[in-house]
Amino acid sequence: MGTDYETDVVAWASEQARLIRAGRFDLLDREHIAEEIEDVGKSEQRELATRMAVLLAHLLKWQHQPERRGASWEVTISSQRQRIVRRLDKTPSLRGCLNDPDWWADAWGDACDLASAETGIGMDKLPRHCPWAMATEVLDESWLPNE
Repeated sequence: MGTDYETDVVAWASEQARLIRAGRFDLLDREHIAEEIEDVGKSEQRELATRMAVLLAHLLKWQHQPERRGASWEVTISSQRQRIVRRLDKTPSLRGCLNDPDWWADAWGDACDLASAETGIGMDKLPRHCPWAMATEVLDESWLPNE
């Protein structure tokens, strides 16, 4: 093999693609190719978790700071919902994340960190677990939390 994965991953990827197209499967760096393919899935999960954290943080802000509610928060809530639903439609296997307690704990923790940092509300004032139902509240485009 010519290009080392550890030295220049971009050049390595181009080389691997050329080898695949040329049918030179015997020269492929199969282990690193498998890692890169797995990383694509992890990247999709991270994007979903980031979008969910932003959405949940804005729902928390909406609930805990009614005096600061405004159009920008509504736009962020709406756009994150749309992007999450679009991502779930395009990659149905990501729906499994929504049933994974560890994934939810991470997304909720990130949301609370974000909401606390942006509002000054102490973490002790925020719920330890998401109090809202996914389908009927969090992703429902017409739902917003009350105080």
